[in-house]
Amino acid sequence: MSGVEVFSPQGMLHKSWTAQVDDYAITCGWVLHGKAFLVGDVAGGLYSFEAKSGNSLWQQKEVHHGGLLAMSIHPDGETFATAGQDGHVLIWNSGDGSSSKVLELGTGWVEHLKWSPDGLFLAVAFSRRVYLFGIDGQEHWRSNEHPSTISSIAWSRSNELATACYGRVTFYDVATKQVKQKLEWQGSLVSMVLSPDGDVVACGSQDNSVHFWRRSTNQDSEMTGYPGKPSQLAFDQTGTVLATGGGEVITVWSFLGNGPEGTVPGQLSLHTKSISSLAFSNLGMLLASGDRNGSIFVWFIRKDGQGDPLGAAFVDDLVGAIAWRPDDSALATVNAKGGVNLWDFKMRTKSSAKGFS
Repeated sequence: MSGVEVFSPQGMLHKSWTAQVDDYAITCGWVLHGKAFLVGDVAGGLYSFEAKSGNSLWQQKEVHHGGLLAMSIHPDGETFATAGQDGHVLIWNSGDGSSSKVLELGTGWVEHLKWSPDGLFLAVAFSRRVYLFGIDGQEHWRSNEHPSTISSIAWSRSNELATACYGRVTFYDVATKQVKQKLEWQGSLVSMVLSPDGDVVACGSQDNSVHFWRRSTNQDSEMTGYPGKPSQLAFDQTGTVLATGGGEVITVWSFLGNGPEGTVPGQLSLHTKSISSLAFSNLGMLLASGDRNGSIFVWFIRKDGQGDPLGAAFVDDLVGAIAWRPDDSALATVNAKGGVNLWDFKMRTKSSAKGFS
């Protein structure tokens, strides 16, 4: 197996294995309850690696004509879906890499898809419409046209789906197939994330700001001053803090009390290039971050948004995606040169570390 040269990891990251795929790796995730790691590259290659050894389990090449754009793993980990430039959505078996369904939406790119939390539906954004398919591949519903191309989708709960486009976030009730709520703001929304309870909606904007709404109060606010577009957004699993990219510094906003309005956010400042990926652990307050230079850090985040570094590693190109193993015992990344890297993550204490050890 070809390896990818990395600097020695520090702190609580411990080198496990490396691998190589054929092209720029843009998406990844864990399947089969953490027993296998799945990678997709821009050329349409899919690769499955055994979690402990990194050995290849199976691979598929050029699964989408023109290239792969998105992947979503079913909640049970037994199935996943991909989308590409050919206007197709494919549903796959995680165990052997066989394709079970082909959904043809038309001519154009399919850039966003996401399984519902209960796994009953696959939401697919295609141009100005969002579609819902059952796991059997049958179309359940499609929306009316949005005013512009859909830039992001997210499930707030199993029966409620959110879409973002220019100037609007729309919530749909899946059961009634009706619009439940519209949140409007005059600006181009390039990214979206929802708090775990579905109440807070945060969107990165083309004008280098983060706009958010509280659905329960209809209150909205704007966080400005980012040097670039905040395309990377991540809530922790409790919805206490929101980590945002948009430059070399990770800005972490705390939603405790009356925050984040009128409060000073946490600033995590070890990266030297713009943030390209953010991912919170499945449990606890651990944040993994990657940048355009290939630097990777793990942080312990406190509820006020401040944080301390727990570990670091380096790969030789832009970090395209980061994925914590379901039990948070390992961290995996993929990069622009097709590198796949996995590190074991070992917490030594229950409290935060004040630096690398």
